[in-house]
Amino acid sequence: MLAAGLERCPALVLNADFRPLSYFPLSLWSWQEAVKAVYMERVNVLSEYDRLVHSPSIEFKLPSVISLKEYVPSSRRPAFTRFNVFLRDKFTCQYCGHPGSAEELTFDHVIPRSRGGRTSWQNVVTACSPCNLRKGNRLPHRCGMEPRHKPDTPSSFELQENGRSFPPNYLHESWHDFLYWDTELETG
Repeated sequence: MLAAGLERCPALVLNADFRPLSYFPLSLWSWQEAVKAVYMERVNVLSEYDRLVHSPSIEFKLPSVISLKEYVPSSRRPAFTRFNVFLRDKFTCQYCGHPGSAEELTFDHVIPRSRGGRTSWQNVVTACSPCNLRKGNRLPHRCGMEPRHKPDTPSSFELQENGRSFPPNYLHESWHDFLYWDTELETG
């Protein structure tokens, strides 16, 4: 059943309301997971690749876009993780405004832990390494480095909206209608 290149045929997974389960990372299932879900009748196939897969008894096209038959509510409170802090802050240093990748960025305690600051949504911001080193163990008002945005707890919706600004490197043409269907159309 395995043919060369099938690993490059993931299926975009949509919730029952036809929105992606997640924009960042984009909700994708491997071709094997998608085929299993189709076979178990847990999903609807909305679009297909031109690639065929077959077992001894059946043959069908690989699904490229599937939707769940049952709606899965999103978590109301996102996990407090380094990546989600970066996503909340749109992968931008909150001190100098320089954008960066997850590998280039760090996070900074606005009020340093040594001065009673906690590791929480309300006290941690994205920082580039130079700004993090420059601020060091000082309070923002002492070094003239106030964050551009007051850190707070984002909603899952806010993180997903921010994630839409960072599309993955590869988007199959069959996914476009489902990824951006709720964006405003251009007039002209």
